[in-house]
Amino acid sequence: MPITDLLDPDKIKANLKTKRIGRKILVYNRTSSTQAIAAEYAKSKGNDGLVIFAEEQTAGRGRADNKWYSSRSDSILCSIVLTFNKLNAELLSLTCAVAVAEAIGSSAKGQAKIKWPNDIMLNGKKVAGILLESKTDNSGNTCIIGIGINCHQTKESFPDELQSIATSIDIESHSTSDRIWLAKRLLILMEHWLEVAAQTSEKVIDQWRNLSVQLGHRVKLIYNGREFAGNCIGIDPEKGLILQLDTGGVRMFDAAHTTIVK
Repeated sequence: MPITDLLDPDKIKANLKTKRIGRKILVYNRTSSTQAIAAEYAKSKGNDGLVIFAEEQTAGRGRADNKWYSSRSDSILCSIVLTFNKLNAELLSLTCAVAVAEAIGSSAKGQAKIKWPNDIMLNGKKVAGILLESKTDNSGNTCIIGIGINCHQTKESFPDELQSIATSIDIESHSTSDRIWLAKRLLILMEHWLEVAAQTSEKVIDQWRNLSVQLGHRVKLIYNGREFAGNCIGIDPEKGLILQLDTGGVRMFDAAHTTIVK
């Protein structure tokens, strides 16, 4: 399939009416990881809102250092620099998930769902992932939001072990997605939901509940090396996922120390 939507910073910024996210956009033809580049730019407070895209990553990674598979120009691969982040880690994670899910849903013309803490699903398969990395210093909390969205992949694009659990927008929509349009939509919604979260967490939580694949369902997870299971009954903007445990009682699990098993 010919690629006609090569990412161009001028095309992404055209008519992009955001005040913070995407004020400056860089596009790399090939790099090891947009997260690594963003980490260097994040050392300057003046780079708040900077977005770095890449057509190809040679060492893309997801949560827990998992490898992120993506062929050239098949995905949205980007990192967003926040040098003045005031949201706690849990709320920021929820906010990013809502923004990414809404952006994908608009492009796929279908409902993208959130699998806490960092996966976005289409028709039960993973279509995107989010990686948050933060650093707190004397001048405040700096955060880098890494986002990978599968766009043009076919089933054969994925390794055999991922073909039953991974998907792309093109696969699910039976059409060719427009990465430039999706990139714009992503930045617009990211800024919108960050502004909402800065005012109140309630709207973010409500939308997360609307989009969650886990709410009301049984979840098994590992927290600090221990396995827990129970029914997901909600989310807390400071303490994470809320489970009614099989063994009795209610417990909350933060994203940083939790891995979902099922």
